[in-house]
Amino acid sequence: MTPSDSHSTPDIHIYETLELVARDLYIKALQEIPPDVRAGLSHGLETEKCDGNQTAGRILLVILDNIRVADEQKTLVCQDTGLPIFKVLVGERLNIDIARLKESLRRGCVRATAERPLRSNTVHPLTRKHTGTNTGHGIPVIKLDVVPDSDLIEIQMAPKGSGSENMSFLKMLNPSEGVKGIKKFVLQCIFESGARPCPPMIVGIGLGGTSDVAMSLAKEASTFRHIGSRSSDPDVAKLEEELLGKINETGIGPQGLGGTTTAMAVNIEWAHTHISQNPVAVNIQCWRGERAEVVLDGNGKATWK
Repeated sequence: MTPSDSHSTPDIHIYETLELVARDLYIKALQEIPPDVRAGLSHGLETEKCDGNQTAGRILLVILDNIRVADEQKTLVCQDTGLPIFKVLVGERLNIDIARLKESLRRGCVRATAERPLRSNTVHPLTRKHTGTNTGHGIPVIKLDVVPDSDLIEIQMAPKGSGSENMSFLKMLNPSEGVKGIKKFVLQCIFESGARPCPPMIVGIGLGGTSDVAMSLAKEASTFRHIGSRSSDPDVAKLEEELLGKINETGIGPQGLGGTTTAMAVNIEWAHTHISQNPVAVNIQCWRGERAEVVLDGNGKATWK
């Protein structure tokens, strides 16, 4: 078998399908809260009921009612339509034009903004001039990787709102500070954030790598990890559990008005790092945990998750 024989060339219409899928992913993520997030909110409500915290319980009831209304009326859960972030896994057996794939995703975001319509948030960082399309230079953010021995395209999309994204932190710790230093820094970030990221939150932490890798890992952890999942590394999983407990002991609670449900999850992604450094990054997701997923085969057939 020649190299060309081992790879399949998708139909030219795959790029049109990708555009439509990107449009629908954006809208779906804004309208349909994922099941694991709903379960996390419901668990928080039961916890607050058991603790007798009526204020926290009422807030969580309002949040869950907000989700119910969005389901029934097919409307957005929140007015912040975020910045579009895509995680794309391309099977190595597909001869995909990556530039065209990225352009298709961008065009899909433009269509979602115009056709739904959605509030556009994208501006120039200096002039603050608005693009009006939820796209622009470097936007949408597209994280792309290749999957061995696959002929599928797996796409996850998350519209990252500003309230929680503003609560992002990075610190290059001294290795001698150890796990204690990591815990201290994360808790400092949580106290500094307070109610601004709309708790109960999903706390994403990136450990190791370099400074930019740590930030990317933190975004991966807050945005694409499911509530209730645990790291496959036992030491990291233990730290996830410990930090979740300590964050919920802060008493910040839902919307910062007190309670034991400050965070629904602490997710940690990690990479090996240099012997003389220990980067730690924190990225927070608000209670909505918005994301949508789809898998395409080489013919463009979509399977929604």
